[in-house]
Formats: sequence, C-alpha cells, structure tokens
Amino acid sequence: MTDQPPVNPYATTPQPMSPADEKLWATLVHVGGIFFGFVPALIGFLVLGNRGPFVRGHTATALNFQLTMIIAGAIGAITSWLIIGIFVLIAVSVLILVFSIIAALAANRGEAYTYPLTIPFIS
Repeated sequence: MTDQPPVNPYATTPQPMSPADEKLWATLVHVGGIFFGFVPALIGFLVLGNRGPFVRGHTATALNFQLTMIIAGAIGAITSWLIIGIFVLIAVSVLILVFSIIAALAANRGEAYTYPLTIPFIS
C-alpha cells in the first residue's frame, strides 16, 4: 500500500478551452442574454470563467451589462405609472437586443467588447 490519497478527478484544475470553444461560448452567453436575461451570463461566469481569459472577459462583461439592465428595468417598472417609466422599459429592451447582438458578433470574431452604459460590478 502507498501512503498517497486517492485521486479525485473532479477536484482537478479545469483544462483551458481551445480558442474556438472560447469564442463559441462567449458568443452563446451574449445571445442567451437576449432570451434569458442574466442567467446565461451568470452560469457562464461561474462555470466557464476559469477556463480561459477570453471567455472570462466576455462572461464578466455580459453579466455586468445584464445586471445594469436589471437595475434600469426595475427603475422603469417602478416609474411606469409615470409615462417616462414605459419609455425606460422600451429603451432597456432595445438596448439589450442591440448591444447583445453587437457583443456576440465581436465575440465570434475573437475581439474583446465592452458594453456602453454598464456599471462594472465584476471585473
């Protein structure tokens, strides 16, 4: 018998992803934000964040943007009894659609992207 403890394959450091896989997952995180809000960005950040710097940067950026849009949407919902709140909700929806598509295209090209109008919660 040896004195070495058994090796747990689940406790090892995750292997880095290939650049093609990083681009794919970064693109999917941005596109997923259009349909599912902050959930794909959060899952991507937690699961894929330590698999490569490119995917970590994009998941963190997408999560920051989605959290900022949640705050803006909440402000719009609270002020919806005023006419301005309805316009804020429409603007938030349009911003999510447009900026997520732009970010997904940038990720697919292998470029870094920073959403405008974003509060940097996570770096």
